[in-house]
Amino acid sequence: MCGIAGILDIKGQRQIDRDALTRMTDALAHRGPDGEGFFIEDGIGLGHRRLAIIDLAGGKQPFATHSGNTVLSFNGEIYNYADLRQALGQRSISLRTQSDTEALAELWEMDGSGALSQLLGMFAFAAWNRQTRTLTLVRDRLGEKPLYYAATGDGFLLFASELPALIASGLLTPEISATAVKDYFAYGYVPDPSTIYSGVHKLPPATSLTVSVPADSLPAPASYW
Repeated sequence: MCGIAGILDIKGQRQIDRDALTRMTDALAHRGPDGEGFFIEDGIGLGHRRLAIIDLAGGKQPFATHSGNTVLSFNGEIYNYADLRQALGQRSISLRTQSDTEALAELWEMDGSGALSQLLGMFAFAAWNRQTRTLTLVRDRLGEKPLYYAATGDGFLLFASELPALIASGLLTPEISATAVKDYFAYGYVPDPSTIYSGVHKLPPATSLTVSVPADSLPAPASYW
């Protein structure tokens, strides 16, 4: 189990509040006690808390591909990463670690959303393309790994593995959703894509959310399976 978090300027390339991002990752420390990492540049900030399981030394995140164009913050495990590594080698991709994180990052850089049909595992990840300034959030087919997101009134996208991390940013004013409360008492949980808070969403299983900056608003998530 790891934890991911991030802040994206939907409107352009404003400076990211590093303190807010740090508060978000601090709220996820219980998910990843073995390490913390950040990637921050104008318009985007990615955070990660790591529970080290595969390639203890080489799997630190956020992880940049060999080209440096794709940066990945990833929670989960890719079960067939050894096969993916072999396939990447046959495509002349030189890998530097033994981690499933690198296999996922390099595969995403090469195939984009086409990588999703090749993955066996449980995952939630954020992939940032520095060249096209595109952020993609992805959740696994059955929703084993969680991912929450919300847009602020001033045009920032926040996302994290848990709701408390979004609130910890200090960039949201949480308001309880009356509809979500009704759903909770009716069903015993709040169905996707809603959460207990108004304007805060769960990314449904088997969907991705892609935002190309600048954007006027958030697009709807797209199903991939």
